[in-house]
Amino acid sequence: MRNLSLFLTCSLCLLMGQMSWAEQSPNRPNILFVFADDWGQQASAYAPFTQNDGINEIVKMPNFDQVAKEGVLFPNAFVNAPSCTPCRSSLMSGQYFWRTGRGAILRGAVWDESIPSWPLLLHDAEYHIGKSHKVWGPGTPGDAPYGQKKYAYEKAGKKINQFSQQATKLLESGKSVEEAKEILLNEVRENFQAFLNDRDNQQPFCYWYGATNVHRKWIKGSGKTLWGIDPDSLEGRMPPFLPDVHEVRQDLADYLGEAEAFDASLGVLLETLKETGDYDDTLIIISGDHGPPGFPHGKCNLYDFGTQVALAVAGPGVKGGRVVEDFVSVPDLAPTVLEAAGVEIPEVMTAKSLWPTLKSSKEGLVDSSRTWVVSGRERHVEMARAGNLPYPQRALRTKDYLFIINFRPNRYPLGDPHYLNSDEPPTTEELTEDTFVAFPDDDAGPTKAWIINHRNDPQWKFFFEHTYSKRPRLELYDLKQDPYQMNNVAEDPEYGSIVKELRSQLMKVLKESGDPRVVDNGSFFETSPMAGPLPDDVPKPKRSRRPSSKR
Repeated sequence: MRNLSLFLTCSLCLLMGQMSWAEQSPNRPNILFVFADDWGQQASAYAPFTQNDGINEIVKMPNFDQVAKEGVLFPNAFVNAPSCTPCRSSLMSGQYFWRTGRGAILRGAVWDESIPSWPLLLHDAEYHIGKSHKVWGPGTPGDAPYGQKKYAYEKAGKKINQFSQQATKLLESGKSVEEAKEILLNEVRENFQAFLNDRDNQQPFCYWYGATNVHRKWIKGSGKTLWGIDPDSLEGRMPPFLPDVHEVRQDLADYLGEAEAFDASLGVLLETLKETGDYDDTLIIISGDHGPPGFPHGKCNLYDFGTQVALAVAGPGVKGGRVVEDFVSVPDLAPTVLEAAGVEIPEVMTAKSLWPTLKSSKEGLVDSSRTWVVSGRERHVEMARAGNLPYPQRALRTKDYLFIINFRPNRYPLGDPHYLNSDEPPTTEELTEDTFVAFPDDDAGPTKAWIINHRNDPQWKFFFEHTYSKRPRLELYDLKQDPYQMNNVAEDPEYGSIVKELRSQLMKVLKESGDPRVVDNGSFFETSPMAGPLPDDVPKPKRSRRPSSKR
């Protein structure tokens, strides 16, 4: 995933003259953009609203909860792709991930420099921009002209990204739990303060905080040691796609501990804004790039556990104290940020600004057009399948249904089994540590190891087959009857008209947006970037002139 830093940081946009920030609206807000790696919708604020409330009643995230209370909480927020690079490509561009060329895949990705990227648009509108940790994409490695090094604020350290590992080392050195936490959180404080110190006093800023600690791997037992999350408190609360056994509960508790560590980092950022007097002038946006890694239905899956994410927005102009049921896709944050900054939204963006909803005082469904989102995936890690073939999927999610098309159902959804059935099957340690041992699109970890090791046990083999077996071309889930998406009713005659209607709607979106998957039998994505250059004649997004900086 480090390749993401290389290709997204090569993002350059066409330049046009901009009015200086002093000549623009004097009330342009600061922007704090907090985006967690591999964090889905696991937050205590969602306990009353989501299907995973059994989990969300255990995790405690007081800082996220406070922002959600002051601003707008979105229960129906989804990513466009449950994989890091395509998700962030869609977020940066404000477009469907399939419109970002080779930015639509993880391994072998290359950023198309003609695609407008909102951090660079803010920079050209004379915002002070900067980031800490996982990539945001404005520029090339080095110092000039939009160098990643120049805009990175990480001199205080990056240990926060291995929270449980670093905290455990500090405990072993004699530090208390609270002392260990404070040492790591002080990195966050110092990096953010260094960014703030570099700005002009009157200059609006945009700071991207991209923590990666919620990404695997974690120290076993850290959820309980560092955050007091007892794995067995999850007993009876597990969704039906996760085995309700101690080993899996332990793994999930450690994941939730990392989510709480992320929330503690958020708390430091908010505290710093209050200390500097910037809090009331700052638009705060908090979300994540997809669901939990290494769990069934999570990362690299189009089920809700993989695509549904937390989203809270608060700050100037936002009518707070509301829960809004509009369906939102993470790319919508791109035009939302640009509109807040008074920067014209490029026509090439397919996403829609959230400001009509954010400025409203209504709850529930505010924008009557926001009743669905689409998502998809192609290739995740290299060599997940023979020939580095992708697993192409597209999905349409509405209030009542999740409809999925698996364009190549003859392939394994999470990668080939590799040597599972050989004379030397992988050990538990290998399955826990090495993603590529089996089903490489599923992150290695204790849950993966437990499910694979119990694949022949009559009591538990369902979980192995449900997670790793080949899937039918069409999947349909009736969310009123089946909120956890366990029973595919696509072949049920009673749902025939629903399948036809949703398929027509989804294909219309794909065709109108120029999805290469539905052009020429998907040859763009079927060609491995590891095998040479991709075809030149595939559809590409229309080039856009650099917009002016006016609302």
